[in-house]
Amino acid sequence: MQPGEPAGGALRRPVTFAGLMALALGRYQDRTAFIHGDQTWTYRQAEDLVGRMTRVLGGRGVGPGDGTAVLSMNCPESWFFQAASLVAGCRMTPLHPLGSLDDHAFCCQDAEVSVLAYDPAHFDERAAALKSALPDLELMALGRSQAGPDLLALADEAPATRVVPQPAESDIAWLTYTGGTTGRPKGVMLPHRCMVQNAYLTLIDMQWPTETRLLTCTPISHSAGTFILPTLLRGGTVVMTESFDAGEFCRVARERRITATLLVPSAIYRLLERPEFNREYLPDLESVFYGASPMSPPRMVEALGRFGPVFNQLYGQAEAPNTITRLRKEDHDSARPDRLASCGQPFVGVQVTLLDATGNHAEPGGPGEICVRGPLVMDGYWKRPAETAEAFRDDWLHTGDVGVVDTEGYFSIVDRVKEMIISGGFNVFPREVEDVLTTHPGVAAAAVIGVPDDRWGESVTALVVARPGARPSEDELRLLVREKKGPVYAPKSVEFIDSIPLTPVGKPDKKALRAHYWRSADREVH
Repeated sequence: MQPGEPAGGALRRPVTFAGLMALALGRYQDRTAFIHGDQTWTYRQAEDLVGRMTRVLGGRGVGPGDGTAVLSMNCPESWFFQAASLVAGCRMTPLHPLGSLDDHAFCCQDAEVSVLAYDPAHFDERAAALKSALPDLELMALGRSQAGPDLLALADEAPATRVVPQPAESDIAWLTYTGGTTGRPKGVMLPHRCMVQNAYLTLIDMQWPTETRLLTCTPISHSAGTFILPTLLRGGTVVMTESFDAGEFCRVARERRITATLLVPSAIYRLLERPEFNREYLPDLESVFYGASPMSPPRMVEALGRFGPVFNQLYGQAEAPNTITRLRKEDHDSARPDRLASCGQPFVGVQVTLLDATGNHAEPGGPGEICVRGPLVMDGYWKRPAETAEAFRDDWLHTGDVGVVDTEGYFSIVDRVKEMIISGGFNVFPREVEDVLTTHPGVAAAAVIGVPDDRWGESVTALVVARPGARPSEDELRLLVREKKGPVYAPKSVEFIDSIPLTPVGKPDKKALRAHYWRSADREVH
């Protein structure tokens, strides 16, 4: 019985995310849980190591309410430390492996992190630099290191310990930071209640293969990490690569007979350049989950031609992780490009609506901001009450995404609220222009931004990546958009670039693209 809990309260105490981790690791003792390179871990070995890591943390006075963080390329040891931290009642802050020193230091300081575990093969120098900037930060290396003690060696010496979760449902499980494309990153408070809901929705409402062998090649510090626990609860195997490489993906997926994976659209585009990315070479691949940014419908048609209906789209954000809406396999129909542009219908138990600028429901068929309610939603932003209140106005979580919904309840993301272009007094949503541009057979990818213009306020500018050996003319692309969307949407300028910069989570970095054009302006509104 916990302090202040009514009689019999323990009988009705909800399960926590740490409790689900303990359940998963204890269920399938002799099955293979993790594979990384030539190393394998059974469920029994994983459970034992998590228990010993928890004992090491406790022996150093780290427990309920303390902040921990991890900085690592993808590896099972990173996930074991995350699990041990949550079992011990800590709040976990995963640091993105592509983040800068300044951002890592800010997150550790802002999140009040007391212990940082890190991958010494890649982050020895970064860990030492963080220790120099934050002297009270305790370092624990996931292997032999010059900067800090070897946590794995300490765990080997610790006595075996049962995995007994400490936290309550309302405790913060994850304190994860937004990408920081607009100013400093914000800490998103995700309690155990939220992460349990995420795991349930991922299990219930995503289309999993019968036998699950999951390949994680995008950072498990972010969305890919939320697929690990559902895989383990299904008795599956998690195969990890340190990062994404298209050639390595195809090789590992074939050798390990991968049945499921999570990708971002930019990774799928790179895979489509590999001739072996097809059903014949990868016959076991049954479920490709994808998200983080919209995917070009023409490129999805190309992917469907290679594999058939194996794709599941998921839409979410850090504040409501992964599971706001989903577009199922059967909705990926090459004959329905409008449906391919959709992010699908809401997950079970998640309320989704469109609100206008006054907080009222948008007109039927008209655009509005996508807003969310349900147990999935964060508790708020860490130490930022004003920004929390702004995100939760009108008693909904405001996502910052503009969308429309059709008569069958399928939502489509038109664009980000802050990326809308106002040209000559008309609203232009870049996503709609990008979708038209990528229908051209010579266009591999496109990003559309507004740039300052004395006549129009903002002019629509298209930055285009041409396919190898192709180079459509600027006039050809302008005419294509004019015919499909009208003259307001037609780009005033078309520029060809080698590649579109991405944020650390794989989204097109519109801020970086805009910076070149707006650097002499006082603000990014003209």
